[in-house]
Amino acid sequence: MSPSPPNASTARAQLVEVLLRVGQEDRAALSALYTLTSAKLFGICLRICGERQAAEDVLQEVYLIVWKRAGGYEPGRASPITWLATIARNRAIDWRRAQGARTMTTIDDAAPIADDRPLASDIMLAAEADGRLHLCLDQLEEKPRLAIRTAFFDGVTYAELAQRLGVPLGTMKSWVRRGLARLKECVEQ
Repeated sequence: MSPSPPNASTARAQLVEVLLRVGQEDRAALSALYTLTSAKLFGICLRICGERQAAEDVLQEVYLIVWKRAGGYEPGRASPITWLATIARNRAIDWRRAQGARTMTTIDDAAPIADDRPLASDIMLAAEADGRLHLCLDQLEEKPRLAIRTAFFDGVTYAELAQRLGVPLGTMKSWVRRGLARLKECVEQ
């Protein structure tokens, strides 16, 4: 009989512990962190960058940023996977902006990954975070919900989103800011 996979809270605690060790400049912990999170973070980078080589380069930069900033990670403020995914998303968007490219291909057009099976820890962490996040997202009003989903899940900038929906940039930023505040309250409950 094989051992059962760890539950979501155990996986999260393990990730927090590894991330805190990275903050203490533990190289073995960085390697463990990479093993636990690289598939998910690569997926985020690939989806936003749209090019495999670019996503790999951005992912390397993400782990350099994590190495430098892990000492400032506060477990009480955000889940470790959320903190890491935010860094990956922001770095990938920065890369896209630097390229001047505004067209994005779908994930279906991406080259296949050698082993496309997700890690068990990724599945558990994603299920925990996704379930709560989507429940809270569904409770938002339609406009902020659409804006947040498009901006954060599709990697679209606020300016692009405002243009798509035909509203001023300030209005779009307000929708997202208020929606995120409500979302944060809901997720923390």
